[in-house]
Amino acid sequence: MLVYQLPDHDIIFPPVELALKTGILAVGGDLSPQRLLAAYEKGIFPWYAEDEPIIWWSPDPRFVLFPAELHIAKTMKPLLKRGQFTITFDRAFPQVIASCQKPRRRESDTWITEDMRRAYCNLHDMGYAHSVEAWHENQLVGGLYGVSLGRCFFGESMFATLSNASKAAFITLVQRLKKLDFQLIDCQVYTAHLKSLGARHIPRDDFISLLKKALLYDTLRGNWDVMPAFRNFTRSAY
Repeated sequence: MLVYQLPDHDIIFPPVELALKTGILAVGGDLSPQRLLAAYEKGIFPWYAEDEPIIWWSPDPRFVLFPAELHIAKTMKPLLKRGQFTITFDRAFPQVIASCQKPRRRESDTWITEDMRRAYCNLHDMGYAHSVEAWHENQLVGGLYGVSLGRCFFGESMFATLSNASKAAFITLVQRLKKLDFQLIDCQVYTAHLKSLGARHIPRDDFISLLKKALLYDTLRGNWDVMPAFRNFTRSAY
């Protein structure tokens, strides 16, 4: 089966059902805000290496986390309650994505290319991409970033330089999104780290159906740091 080649100018994608078994749907196009947002609305995301063309994915099954199914390990609960980390939103997006961009241990490269970094910084400036930061002693020690549309959050990447920092950021995010009636968090593909937090596979058809319902809501666009819904939160939820 052939992979669909996206046109350079028209922002169109083939039906997700045409994706290969690997999840690859199409190649080419660009990372303009318009194309990225159109992709996310259809359950498609870019993922590629520096020396590759842009590759667009829609895997089946899809790895997601429902906010109500968040699992907080017993060892994490006292850490969260005593506030070992200060968690903020949208205060350091460029730093978070730059930290996520660094190669992981035992890896020599990264899938977050310079073009991708710039593209998501543009989405952040437009109020669609958001970061969650974990601070310890005024130092950024962990966090994550992703895209929010309707009542769906599309997680992209996370990092930690201090144990449990990214978990604390993610748990805080999920708890707040749950209060705001977010329908799901798209984790895209399997990781043991996210499985331990409650993420699971669902059929792509189910994901697309849930996504369409989530997109019926208005997008909470803007800087989440100044939105009362994200600032007014107590640790009692832990």
